[in-house]
Amino acid sequence: MFKINPLRKRQFYGTLIGLVIAIIAISSLLFIKPAEEYLSIGPMNTGHEDFSCNTCHADARGNWIQQIQSNTEHAIGLRKKMVEFGSLPVDTKKCLSCHDRDNDRHPTHRFLEPKYKKSIQKIDATNCTTCHNEHNGIRISLAQGNYCINCHSDTKIKDDPIDTPHSELFKKGMWSTCLQCHDFHGNHQAEAATLMKDTVPLHKIKAYFKGGKDPYDGTKKFKALTEQDWLKKYTK
Repeated sequence: MFKINPLRKRQFYGTLIGLVIAIIAISSLLFIKPAEEYLSIGPMNTGHEDFSCNTCHADARGNWIQQIQSNTEHAIGLRKKMVEFGSLPVDTKKCLSCHDRDNDRHPTHRFLEPKYKKSIQKIDATNCTTCHNEHNGIRISLAQGNYCINCHSDTKIKDDPIDTPHSELFKKGMWSTCLQCHDFHGNHQAEAATLMKDTVPLHKIKAYFKGGKDPYDGTKKFKALTEQDWLKKYTK
């Protein structure tokens, strides 16, 4: 009868134990704070530069071994769905824990109304990351600022105060000019300009999207929570 060489057997178990210890050690190092920059898929967006990962990302259910096991089962057809690995993706609820404002001109929940069904098929305004996709090192991830067309193409302004009527701007398809007077969330305490020459230049709007200086006049009605304020509010 064929017998397994005891030396080979010890080598096999020794190698297996070594691999397990190595995986645990490497995984432990990756999940400590100094390693966060290596785990991140890209630079933090404007205003989030000093945030730690767990400010926005909650831990996924189970430990990493269970997560690997579940996803392996999914890969070989023993499980219907994959599970999140490491941490959960950031959703709108998490964003609003720092950015919820009662004066928001365009709150995300408003776009859940049936009348916006067609609009959100073009731009999902129910989701903060549609416009503010994280890890891009900028403020707003949309390439164009002409998204107002999706809800306001039939808007009519009574007693239009601006020297170039809104109807004319709409007719010419100049939808990027909306942001030259109005910040999307309505968070600045300032009156809109009545002369086009006094509106915010478009190049300043584009620079603002990329993380540049705030081009709008007036103080902000609402200021987002800092990481320290968030920790005080949501942790014990």
